Amino acid sequence: MRIVILDGYTVNPGDLSWEALENIADVEVYERTSEDEVVPRCKGAEMVLTNKVVLDASVLNMLPRLQYIGVLATGYNVVDLEVASRQNIVVTNIPAYSTESVAQMVFCHLLNIVGRTDYYANENRKGRWTSSPDFCYLDHRLFELSGKRMGIVGLGNTGMATARIALSFGLNVVAYTSKDEDDLPEGIKKASLDDLFSSCDIISLHCPLTDDTREMINAETLETMKSSAILINTGRGPLVNDADLAKALNDGVIAAYGADVLTREPAEANNPLLTAKNCYLTPHIAWATVEARKRLIEQCVANVQAFVDGEPINQVN
Repeated sequence: MRIVILDGYTVNPGDLSWEALENIADVEVYERTSEDEVVPRCKGAEMVLTNKVVLDASVLNMLPRLQYIGVLATGYNVVDLEVASRQNIVVTNIPAYSTESVAQMVFCHLLNIVGRTDYYANENRKGRWTSSPDFCYLDHRLFELSGKRMGIVGLGNTGMATARIALSFGLNVVAYTSKDEDDLPEGIKKASLDDLFSSCDIISLHCPLTDDTREMINAETLETMKSSAILINTGRGPLVNDADLAKALNDGVIAAYGADVLTREPAEANNPLLTAKNCYLTPHIAWATVEARKRLIEQCVANVQAFVDGEPINQVN
């Protein structure tokens, strides 16, 4: 059997190995694949692995030999599941491989915002400390996390991991979740979305992107937040309205925004968040620790082997 990996670079830029897959089938790895290269590269392959390359109806209809699609991510919206099912193509994903890494990134952003570590490190590279008349200098107010109120929107795997870390920092944690309050771990209280937005010092987004949550952060909801509020988004870019949020940051409606995601990726040059005041963006790398990528490849191998054995796991269609 033949496996084609369409966009292997982000998962494995060269520091990991595809050897375990090569023990199952013949493997062709492409670092990146453009839209017009998808069909020619997949022709004749029984299995295709993709991270962000789209496999829609127009592609799937031209690949009659295709039996299996492995999505190298948790989200699988890049595949037309209806067409895949109609053509008896098994589609799998990689669940929960990056939970700890994404939760960690929440606090990378948060600690940078409250401690200004990036700012002061850059100032010191310019020689600021060596010319200081005092043993320290303070350009910005610094804040402790302990005792602050943190609201978590969505209490799935990453939301729960984030809450666990938050509690260890001494934060008071509330969550907007469908779970019953009696089922929540000790230290986490349930809150309405309105109460969470209006009362929390820190808000972290971990909910899925749906019609109800798309642009849930907008001019109206931002106005309900504290002017000192810090918003963190390691979930989905379209959970926020970029223009509304940029304006709120520039006008001081909220204090800061830390995010690993944008509405369109890679970032468009005219996205107002790129230049907004107190906006800190990382390029969708929360999932990409070496440990998480190892788990991703290991689960990918397990998914492929299970399919070859006739007992698919992590099937999403």
